[in-house]
Amino acid sequence: MIDPVLAEAQIRELLAANRVQEAETLCRSVLAAYPNDAGALHQLGLIALRTNHLPQALELIGRAVALRPGVAEFHYSLSLAHMAVGRFDAAEAPLRAAVGIDPQLAAARVNLGAVLGRLGRYAEAEAEFRSAVALRPSDATIYVNLGRVIRWQERLGEAIECYRRAVQLDPAFAPTYSALGSALREAGRIGEAVEAFRTAVRLAPTFREAHSNLLYALQFDPDVSEAEKFAEHLRWAGKFAEPLRSAIARLGNVADPERRLRVGYVSPDLREHPVGFFMEPILEGHDRARFEVFCYADVAEPDALTRRLQAHCDVWRATAGMNEEQLAAQIRADAIDVLVDLTQHMRGSRLTVFSRRPAPVQITHLAYCATSGLRAMDWCVTDAHMSPPEEDERQGRWFTERLLRLGRSYWCYLPSATGPAVGESPAARRGAVTFGSLNTLAKVNPRVIASWARVLAAVPGSRLMVSAIMGEGNADVRAMFEGAGIAGERLVLVGRRPRDGYLELYNEIDIALDPFPYCGGTTSLDGLWMGVPLVTLAGETPLARTGVTLLRNVGLEELIAGNEEEYVRIAADLAGDLPRLAESRRTLRGRLQSSPLMDAVGYVRDLEGAYRAAWGEWCRVAR
Repeated sequence: MIDPVLAEAQIRELLAANRVQEAETLCRSVLAAYPNDAGALHQLGLIALRTNHLPQALELIGRAVALRPGVAEFHYSLSLAHMAVGRFDAAEAPLRAAVGIDPQLAAARVNLGAVLGRLGRYAEAEAEFRSAVALRPSDATIYVNLGRVIRWQERLGEAIECYRRAVQLDPAFAPTYSALGSALREAGRIGEAVEAFRTAVRLAPTFREAHSNLLYALQFDPDVSEAEKFAEHLRWAGKFAEPLRSAIARLGNVADPERRLRVGYVSPDLREHPVGFFMEPILEGHDRARFEVFCYADVAEPDALTRRLQAHCDVWRATAGMNEEQLAAQIRADAIDVLVDLTQHMRGSRLTVFSRRPAPVQITHLAYCATSGLRAMDWCVTDAHMSPPEEDERQGRWFTERLLRLGRSYWCYLPSATGPAVGESPAARRGAVTFGSLNTLAKVNPRVIASWARVLAAVPGSRLMVSAIMGEGNADVRAMFEGAGIAGERLVLVGRRPRDGYLELYNEIDIALDPFPYCGGTTSLDGLWMGVPLVTLAGETPLARTGVTLLRNVGLEELIAGNEEEYVRIAADLAGDLPRLAESRRTLRGRLQSSPLMDAVGYVRDLEGAYRAAWGEWCRVAR
């Protein structure tokens, strides 16, 4: 007769030795003799969790909890199963039960903090992480988690100090450097951020997220050449994409250039997020007679925009609980013809799904206009202003993809339905001009600050409004600007706000100053909507020419500078023409509304034409 207590100990030893099949066999033997043995049910549930049989894991561990509700470990394991399927709200109750039974269970406190953070309850999350720190003060991972939730509360300087403490505790723990790099990027310390990401990659060469974070950070660094960026993207692809080419299966899509196409969009940002806002007119406007629309939404917490987007789709797949192999298999099963990535190397990237080529035509769009580095990505959407036809050869050197050029605009703008009205010219109220940039500080590098300092020096009495979420660390931001000669009294720092509150800030700005070489996109469009003219510097890459697209489409080409000296001059001259600024407040919204930037029907037809052209090329090769 099997002794279930001894068997459970043996099962634990087998699992510790990764002898999963033997452990499962022993579990089933125990349950054959004792069908309600909570220990064996729990261990079998953990095996199901380990082998990604998630519904079975939830059922088995749930039965164990019901049989022995006083065991903290069982509740903790149940929370892991809920988290594995992306049900973070459901994970809270078992974690609280585990902590209630065993207040010293640090792992449960850490996961409870993580769950509360995902649910947006940051102060509660911070309290749990601080309790975990008290229990395990030498655990670097807890400091990383604490830093993350502090960062979400816009106390960026304090978050950076948490990560520095984690580095002291464990200098070889790569995730700390990746988290530190993200915080430094947000703080505008892009050179330090790049170095932190490089350290993470050096310590853990297979740490894919850290390497993607490095690639994204490089886009902001004006001291890194396009050749260096491209080479680093190829290194990423060599490690994480090329080995998956063996997983590419033959596809059965019918090579008919005129038939109705299935287009699929892959993103974690189909929610209150710039990508979600830009996708709404696309999903709503697709010609359903010619396109069947699928969305693969890695959205852990759906919101009102998620629900609107879902209503515009033919098929909506909630994919947050899927691994990449499962997602690729689902896309193949759906017979998608044109698959569109909306994330690139940003948070939640699914590029290794595209490496498996689950669709015959694969395109990247909207996240940011640069290469993915993948040979399996066929096209990168751009437009005729960001990528002039005569620049194809030069720009194309830095893309593994071909450039899929839209004729008029990279974006279609959909303003907030509840946003504020355009206010009176701030200069008329204050008697002096306010310049502004509500872009992330990651785009604000020393060259940009130096140019802004020259603008302020040329316009007496002017001030500069900048978006900064440093919290108590805003002294560091002020020091960045003061070091370039911008006195503290001329600098207005504003934090993150809900969308309509953020739009209201434009009623305090007369002229928007575009950063470079990574120009603004959403922020610039929002500014134009609020009657704020934009001064931009035209660079050489698509990312450095987004302002060119916007200004040409609203007929303000004269605000496009060819070099930094011209940028300063244009901004100063515009600041000296108060009647013109007042006229912009009155007319820019109407100009935007009548421009291609808000022509949703024309934009979607243009995008569909690009998809159809890419599909036609595939058909010609496939036949």
